[in-house]
Amino acid sequence: MNSSGFSQYYHSSDEQVIYAHLQCYVENEQPQQLLERFFNLFIQGGEYPDLAVSLALGRIVDSDLANIEFQYVLNRSCYILINRWRKQPRHQWAIPELINSFEQTPSGLPSCWTAKRLRSLVKRFTETEQYQALRRLSKVFEEKIQANKEQKNENVEGLISRYPYLYDHCFLTDDSPDEQRQEIREMRAQAQQTFENDLSQYLTFKRIPREQQLILPGVENPTLLTDKKLKFALKHFSGKIDGYHTYNDLAKIFVNQSQNTRTYRTFKEEFYEYLCDTVDTKYAKNHFNNRLYRELQATLSHNDSQKLNETLMAGTCRKLLNFLVVESPQQPHHFVFLDLSSNLGVTHSIGLLLKIVLICRKVKSDLEKRFSILFNHYATFPRNKVSWLVESLENLNIAFGLNWGNLKFD
Repeated sequence: MNSSGFSQYYHSSDEQVIYAHLQCYVENEQPQQLLERFFNLFIQGGEYPDLAVSLALGRIVDSDLANIEFQYVLNRSCYILINRWRKQPRHQWAIPELINSFEQTPSGLPSCWTAKRLRSLVKRFTETEQYQALRRLSKVFEEKIQANKEQKNENVEGLISRYPYLYDHCFLTDDSPDEQRQEIREMRAQAQQTFENDLSQYLTFKRIPREQQLILPGVENPTLLTDKKLKFALKHFSGKIDGYHTYNDLAKIFVNQSQNTRTYRTFKEEFYEYLCDTVDTKYAKNHFNNRLYRELQATLSHNDSQKLNETLMAGTCRKLLNFLVVESPQQPHHFVFLDLSSNLGVTHSIGLLLKIVLICRKVKSDLEKRFSILFNHYATFPRNKVSWLVESLENLNIAFGLNWGNLKFD
C-alpha cells in the first residue's frame, strides 16, 4: 500500500479501479476467498497482491478528503459484493460474514502510515449510519440462515425480513446512492410478493374441507398472528367496517366531500368526525376523542381561515401520525399508541392509521417511518416482551397488502 507522501486529493478513477477489481472477483471467485481478499485490502491493510488496487486505495486513504469520502467508497465496495451474493441463495451466508468482518481486529501493527490511517478510517466507518444500515441488512440474511435453529427471531431485530415496508427506512440512509436504493427496492418488492403469495396459498388451503387438508401437504400460517386474529384482521381491513363501506370507500367519500370544504378549520372538524366515526367505544368517547380533537384544533392553526389544499392536508396527516404513533428517533415517546392499542385493540388501532393514509396516500411513507422508529427502538427486546408491537407490524403488513398490494380476501 502507498506510504510515500501525502496526496491532497485523489481521482475518482481510483474509486473505479477498486470497484472494477471487486466486480471482477465477485463474479469469478468463491465467497470465502473474496472475504479474505476484502479483509486483507480494507481491514488488515497489509501488502495486497494487486499493486494498482493497493496504490489506488492508498491515494484515497492519504487524501485530505478521506475523512469525508472514504466511508462512501467502503459502503459502495460492500454493496458490490452484497448485490451479487444476495441473488444466489447458496452465497447469502457470506453477507453477514462480510459485515461481521468489521468487528474483527487486524493482526499485528500497521505496516506503514497509510495502513494505520486506513484502520482509523475503518473504525470511523463502523460509527456511521451507512454501517448501521448494513448491520440491519445483514440481519435479513442471518434470519434466513438461522431458520432451523432454536433461537430464530428471539429478538425483535430478527424479524426485520418479515416487514418489507420497513426496508427503506432501516436499510437506507439519506445519502445512500441510487444503485443501493434500487437494490433495496427490488428486495422490498420481492419480499412483498412472497408474503402475499404465501398468505394467498394459506387462505386457499384453509378453504379446503378439513378431511382433505389432512391428506395434503400442510401450509403454515405465514404471519405471527393466530388463525383467529389473522381472519379478523383480513376481514376488518377488506370488509365493510360500518356495515356499508370499506375503509377505502369511506376514504373516497371523505376526500370528495373535502373538495367543497370552505376553510381549513372546517376540514379539521370534518376530519375529526371521519376518524371517530368507526371508533365507537367507551374509551374513545370518554378519553381518546377529546385528546384527538384538541390535537387537531392545535394543528397548523395559523392556517384555519385558509382554503384547504394538498399541502395542508398532508401536513395535517403527518402531524397526526406523529401524535398517534411516534414523533422521531430523538423523541421516541409512543404513549398514545400504547394506550390506543391496549384499549381499542391492535387491529382497530391500525385501522385508524389506515384511515389517515388512505385519504392522503403520499404520507404512507411517513407511517412506515414511524413504525421503523418503533422497530429500531425495540430491536434488542425479546419479541414476547413487546407482543403489541409484533402484532401491530403484522397487522400493518396485512393492511398494506390488501390496500396497496395484490392481496385479496373474499
